[in-house]
Amino acid sequence: MGVRGFEQRLERLVEGTFARAFRSGLEPVEIARKLVRAVDAGRRVGVHGPIAPNHVLVALSTADARRFDAYAEVIEHELTAELREHARQEGYRFVGPVQVRLVEDPALRRGDLDIEATIRAGPGGRVGTLVLPDGRRVPLGDRPLLIGRLPDCDLPTEDPRVSRRHAEIRPEPEGYAIVDLGSLNGTTVNGVPVREHLLADGDVIGIGALVLRFEMA
Repeated sequence: MGVRGFEQRLERLVEGTFARAFRSGLEPVEIARKLVRAVDAGRRVGVHGPIAPNHVLVALSTADARRFDAYAEVIEHELTAELREHARQEGYRFVGPVQVRLVEDPALRRGDLDIEATIRAGPGGRVGTLVLPDGRRVPLGDRPLLIGRLPDCDLPTEDPRVSRRHAEIRPEPEGYAIVDLGSLNGTTVNGVPVREHLLADGDVIGIGALVLRFEMA
């Protein structure tokens, strides 16, 4: 979907008022285009493929920063999603949490922007997130994440088809792996039953009725 998709998402989110606010001058889609170019320019070659910048500061003039202020959180969220989507399409990896922030730079003139895209490694030089069915994101860290029916599980569920200690997502040198803990009804990745599976970006995990998407971001 790319930058055009970014523009369409913004239109849907803040239709009307948003359109009037950005009728002239610097528009968010311009920021998205320059962000993509900055990420491409800042990528590095890693052992398992190209590594993309994951920490991006977008500097705006004082006038533009004030004009965007009411929508800054929405724009940052959508720019972060755009960065993840671009990395997925290009086969880039991240080694730390993905963050895009809008900041004010009084030295810039209205309509100008400056983008600083850097690579910041997370714990163990890996990064991963579970996306829940309602869109919430659960960041993965440097310890296993337990999924099951026990209330003290890191990701508990009341689904009777899920075992008390059903599966774990474990950090590995290459990323994260899903490990079935001998559950009764099993664990799937992209519809295929697995005992242990190194997760790739976009993999869909099935545990009972619970559906989780893994993202390397």
